[in-house]
Amino acid sequence: MSSKAEIAVSYDLDPEFFRLWLDSRMNYTCGVFDDTDDLDTAQLAKLDILHDFAHITPETRVLDIGCGWGNNLAYLTQERGVAHAHGLTLSEAQYDDILRRDLPGVTVSCIDYRDFVPDDTFDAVQSICMIEHVCTPEEARAGRAVARYRDYFRKAWTWTSPGAHFALQTGLRDRLPRRPDEARELRWLSETIFPGGMTPRAEDLIMAAGPYWEVMQLRTRRKDYELTTTHWRTRLRANESEIRDRWGGELFATYDRYLSCCINSFARRHMTLSQWCLRRVDDPE
Repeated sequence: MSSKAEIAVSYDLDPEFFRLWLDSRMNYTCGVFDDTDDLDTAQLAKLDILHDFAHITPETRVLDIGCGWGNNLAYLTQERGVAHAHGLTLSEAQYDDILRRDLPGVTVSCIDYRDFVPDDTFDAVQSICMIEHVCTPEEARAGRAVARYRDYFRKAWTWTSPGAHFALQTGLRDRLPRRPDEARELRWLSETIFPGGMTPRAEDLIMAAGPYWEVMQLRTRRKDYELTTTHWRTRLRANESEIRDRWGGELFATYDRYLSCCINSFARRHMTLSQWCLRRVDDPE
């Protein structure tokens, strides 16, 4: 699991920096461009899909693992009528931002998910691009990836009631880069932007989830993430002067390089994006 210090590198920058180039809801994950080229519309479409994958109704108690700045929590309670949604984050900056928003019906914990002990069970779980922080590169190289993911799915199982659904979105590793420069860029991205994290492989998640969650639907959206990161880089570059003035040229250059690497990696199938509808196995062996 990524440490609190590593999570801070990824997410504890000034939220105003991210607001300059993410969508208006502050989604730092892939949107869905099925019927649009507008980033805000695509991000709402993503939230709609994951809402349906989790079989959420207004009465559903929802847990959002890795809730970011609370955009999905706000969507659930303010636009879908959910009475209570609880978020988990390990980022102090994201936690403080959610508290500042004072969202009705929303509670949040700044905690490592492995230490979370809920007061009651949940009817649905959502996790949007958080599982990339569950297994470290060192653990994966030691052959412990499936065990780490299985513990994550087991934890989610213990927090839920029979009949619960789990909507999961995550990046996936696809084919290995053939060009040394592209391999170096991916390694730089992992170490610089998301230290301690790594994207899983689909087969590892299927093996890990099996005892606790049945895979009902799986959809990949590689081109959607290429489009999302293209939008982000366009917006970042449109705000270059302000970013350089407020946070320095090094930060702009780092994030321009990061987003360029993402665009290329999705275009060349080094990475893809997946959305999973999982149903709780109520009698695990």
